[in-house]
Amino acid sequence: MYAVIRTYLGTGARQLFVRLEERKTDVEAALRTVPGLVSYTLLNTGDGGTSVTVCTDKAGSDASLKVAREWIQKNASDIHADPPIVTEGPVVVQIN
Repeated sequence: MYAVIRTYLGTGARQLFVRLEERKTDVEAALRTVPGLVSYTLLNTGDGGTSVTVCTDKAGSDASLKVAREWIQKNASDIHADPPIVTEGPVVVQIN
C-alpha cells in the first residue's frame, strides 16, 4: 500500500475546508474514482486541513493527487488557496 497526505495551510486554507465540507458528497464521489483506493480521510484543523489517502499502490496515490487538484480547480478556484504540502510513501502499518 501507498499513502499520500496533503496539508493545506496559509492563504485560503480555512475557506477551502469550508467549501470541502459544504461539498463533501461531491468530494467523496470524486475520490471514489481513484483506482485502488483503500481509504480516504479529510480533516478540518480550523486553520486549514489535511487529507490522507491510502491506495493499493503509488499509481493510485498519484491518481488521487490529480483528482484532488482537478476538483479544487473546478469547484474552489475562486478561493486561491496555497498549494498543499504533500507527503507520501509506502504504508508500513495500517490497522482497520
